Amino acid sequence: MDWFSTLQSLLWSGWVSLLDYLAAHVLLCLLPAFIIAGYMSAMIPKEAITRYLGPKAPKWISYPAAAFGGFILAVCSCTILPLFAGIWKRGAGLGPAVTFLFVGPAINILALTYTGAAIGFDIALARLILSIFFGIVIGLLMAWIFRREESAIAANADLFATEVKVRPAVWVTFGLLIAILIAGTLQIPALTNVYVTLHLPWQIPSGLLTALTQANLTLQGATLIGLLVIIAFLAWKGFESIFDGISGWTVAAVIAIAMTILLAAPLTQSGSLIIGLNGRFFAIFILLVATGWVATRAFDQDDLINWIAETWKFVKQIFPLLIVGVFLAGIAKGLIPEAWVRAVAGQNTLWANLAGVLFGVFMYFPTLVEVPVARMFLDLGMARGPLLAYLLADPELSLQSILVLNGVMGRKKTATYVTLVAILSTLAGYLFGAFLAH
Repeated sequence: MDWFSTLQSLLWSGWVSLLDYLAAHVLLCLLPAFIIAGYMSAMIPKEAITRYLGPKAPKWISYPAAAFGGFILAVCSCTILPLFAGIWKRGAGLGPAVTFLFVGPAINILALTYTGAAIGFDIALARLILSIFFGIVIGLLMAWIFRREESAIAANADLFATEVKVRPAVWVTFGLLIAILIAGTLQIPALTNVYVTLHLPWQIPSGLLTALTQANLTLQGATLIGLLVIIAFLAWKGFESIFDGISGWTVAAVIAIAMTILLAAPLTQSGSLIIGLNGRFFAIFILLVATGWVATRAFDQDDLINWIAETWKFVKQIFPLLIVGVFLAGIAKGLIPEAWVRAVAGQNTLWANLAGVLFGVFMYFPTLVEVPVARMFLDLGMARGPLLAYLLADPELSLQSILVLNGVMGRKKTATYVTLVAILSTLAGYLFGAFLAH
């Protein structure tokens, strides 16, 4: 029966990791991030960014525009490849196109938000800054190395001549959504201080409290997981056929999402019904009201339908993979010897950072799933430098991405790109571990 108890222990480890993930990371970071990703996809035209990527555009415009475009489009590594192929084949300069290719999956707003919540703000900030910097540097180097070939390709710039105006309300709403994300995750006294304390007039049954403790959950965490289940049902009813029109189910789902984000903000004392309304609660309340007011007045029904549809598409594509990934990472944590991880990547050496990069190549995970895997390795003793090297390389250098790029760019350009990404990610992890990691 030893094998049965071992299996039971591993499944429990995966289950506890999943419950912790749902209670701690989804509501104040990933829910808003999914909404923002859907908003950017629906409301900000691709042409508003890609028209600045042409070979005749000044470098000080084309490269920042490529980096910003990668962020705005908020796509994963599998989605960025056809977009990269499309803009390059239609006349983008190789350098800006490569910058776009690198930055797109690297600073996906979903991945950055989840990285900060699950691993730490220092890693998330380093991932953001270095991804933008490396994307521009790699693009410039690729353009310089292959300057003779690229000089012959300058004609087809039809995609980049398109004039697209973005309404001011689009940027105002975008700013409000980003503010909700920041207010939900930023740790400053103005947001974390409790201003009103509520004592709810109920008692928690001792059996329920014991069960929550065994599952490593608070009452608030369990309540929020229950609300996620309710949201899933309402969204399925209201979002799945959204192109038929906004229904009562749609409105109920949107209200439930807003209420759940709001209820995730207050602080609760474990094992009690004492709720502290902190600055985060009041900030998110004001921002949610402001966002709803602007969105319902600035956008027509078609705009809102497209926004909901894009958000729902992201959720269906990514969230199931996340659930499976977090569960399997919890199981793997019980299987992988801690001594093995410490031996390979427990110290901040160049070889350890290179190991982090190679792991990203051969053990590719879909967007966001690399974060719980990274969290698992951090818990098992991986140094923060190699961890950052892995997070920088994983969205860029999967085997399938390399094969696709080889078909698009050719062997020489692909090999150069892969080499540059591997070298810079290794060095970045090493320098981060040496000077900035804590």
